[in-house]
Amino acid sequence: MTSDSPAAAPALPAEAAAARGAGTADAERAVLVRVEDLHVTFPGRRGSVDAVRGVSLTVRRGECLAIVGESGSGKSVTARSLVGLAGDRASVRARTLEFGGTDLAGLSESRWRRLRGRRIGLVLQDALVSLDPLRTVGAEVAEPLRVHGLVPRSGTRGRVLELLGDAGIPDPARRARQHPHELSGGLRQRALIASALAGGPELLIADEPTTALDVTVEARILGLLGRLRDEGTGLLLISHDLSVVARLADRIAVMKDGVFVESGDAAQVLADPGHPYTRALLAAVPALHAKGTRLSGTSAGSAKALRAYAAARGDARAAAEASGAPLLSVEAVAKRFRSPDGGWHQAVDEVSFTLAEGEALGVVGESGSGKTTMARMVLGLTEPDAGRVVFGGRPWSGVGERERRPLRRRIQAVQQDPLGSFDPRHPVRRIVGEALGRGSDGERVGLAGRRSRDARVAELLDLVGLPKALLTRRPRELSGGQRQRVAIARALATGPDLIVCDEPVSALDVSVQAQVLDLLADVRAELGVALLFISHDLGVIRHVSDRVAVMKDGRIVETGDGEAVFTAPRAAYTRELLAAIPQPVSAV
Repeated sequence: MTSDSPAAAPALPAEAAAARGAGTADAERAVLVRVEDLHVTFPGRRGSVDAVRGVSLTVRRGECLAIVGESGSGKSVTARSLVGLAGDRASVRARTLEFGGTDLAGLSESRWRRLRGRRIGLVLQDALVSLDPLRTVGAEVAEPLRVHGLVPRSGTRGRVLELLGDAGIPDPARRARQHPHELSGGLRQRALIASALAGGPELLIADEPTTALDVTVEARILGLLGRLRDEGTGLLLISHDLSVVARLADRIAVMKDGVFVESGDAAQVLADPGHPYTRALLAAVPALHAKGTRLSGTSAGSAKALRAYAAARGDARAAAEASGAPLLSVEAVAKRFRSPDGGWHQAVDEVSFTLAEGEALGVVGESGSGKTTMARMVLGLTEPDAGRVVFGGRPWSGVGERERRPLRRRIQAVQQDPLGSFDPRHPVRRIVGEALGRGSDGERVGLAGRRSRDARVAELLDLVGLPKALLTRRPRELSGGQRQRVAIARALATGPDLIVCDEPVSALDVSVQAQVLDLLADVRAELGVALLFISHDLGVIRHVSDRVAVMKDGRIVETGDGEAVFTAPRAAYTRELLAAIPQPVSAV
């Protein structure tokens, strides 16, 4: 099962082949993708970078091979090499690189275009970048049908709506008329999946296809992918979600530093991993840990820096807690938006909750349930149409920015995609330093004084477990986990009482996710900072939250103690969400 050789190829176990009713010769004829000794190299500032080193794999018709590993391990580069999209500067070489008997080495762009979208479908993680912002969703899904002449022109619209419905998009006729920016992240991802399936591909390469999806839609998409596999489509799945992998994969290849360190039958790899790296990945899954226990084996941040920071804020924290009033009070807020057809969409409808000092409230619900709109009202970025928000005992909604400004430093946000919220031209020094600001409350939190701004920023990086060497790096030179830590450092710069976390770990692989969740737990424990934690991942919500609020169609349908909501849910919708959670992999 285990191999440290970079040229080792995952092999379909004989019993699995027999179960599929195929002998050795039949299984060999069913090979759809064959890769032997693949190397992918990129030029770098200090010499070339070997992103993939000697990888070998096969994908057969009607089976799913999953490649798992951390960001930067080479998973996506391997997948992109199969569709000629490794990059203009990439050097790709292999002893064998075949799809359906066709040698992929040296294909012209015109021949690649005949393969992509028709015989090979590709689903990428970042749907907002992958979808054309100037075209409607319907036009995007229709393009493969038109380019490859798959349906008569008169039947295009009907087929588009059918594909959108299969991908789990509600009201496909309305969504087909919308542009990508008008959809939630989950709806955009489903539209991208519909577009990839339009050509009826023989091979579907799915790179983190369910990352942005809530559990009910994820279950539907996994069911769709499972049916495609059972009908003979080959699947190459790239995912950091081991629960997804456990549900869908026939075989697993574990990738680290450009090589496969372990491969074999999915059930065997997950139940009895042979490589320490595989065991570490499995040990970081939140669902396998009791609430409050650490997920990562390393220190999330500097304990010394956290204690010093907490001591400097002690007086302010004690004064706030002595008041006895909730830190945040959301009272029957409502918000609606104009729809493309001229009607109105009620995004949030009479939502109420409170949040105490140092408490963690988890908010869960499907895409489009109103979670992010509610968060924007809490942050003072969107005004409610009705109801009000009170923060720190003072009106937060219905007032001008001048009245809000003194409280702004006390409420900060950590978004799902920090790369989108950072100026790509600025180094970390400036990104974090800007949050300190002129006239910030650095004195109150003990970060001001005579120290230089760089020293203060370095202290914040130490707080979140990042080295000073990152001060001069720009966002694209950081890993996903490093960028998210920088976002947390920036949020902590003003000494906030509340951090609104909107899907802060959904795009991270499981080991980096564990480090970020541990860091947020340390911030809560040492600093008493309250968290409003929004996520579609119920395992994460259960691990971090004191209380849980479940949203559906703009309303809170259930709220209560976190464990009570998960063990004895009252609302039918909550029970539906819990039933859709993929079964966690075995503990190791």
